[in-house]
Amino acid sequence: MIVKSLENIIGTEDETSDGNWTSRRFILNKDGVGFSMNDTVIAAGTENYFWYKNHIEAVYVIEGEGQIEEVENGGKMHDLKPGTLYLLNDHDKHKVHAKTQLRMVCVFNPPLVGTETHNEEGVYPLLTE
Repeated sequence: MIVKSLENIIGTEDETSDGNWTSRRFILNKDGVGFSMNDTVIAAGTENYFWYKNHIEAVYVIEGEGQIEEVENGGKMHDLKPGTLYLLNDHDKHKVHAKTQLRMVCVFNPPLVGTETHNEEGVYPLLTE
């Protein structure tokens, strides 16, 4: 059994940030369960471009309001609010527009190892440890 609390992750190597967002990494590849899970906060008033060409990501919004933009589908917009889930099942390029601070639970497959940061394309590299 694995039990972790947010208060024990904040300020450790399992928390990473780029200024617009902060990701607290609860479950990682080293936990051996086949996926990783993050608690992610995106700052209010920011626009963030992401492309997970090496991962499938499911995101469940638990706090805040904003929109997700499908970059390659004519800029189609979807509202984000608590209770909304989006799945990037086609490695979709997307932008997250945070009207207010957004807090989300993010699940990745294959799992993150914990040291990933977005490169200039908005991509996490595929790391294995």
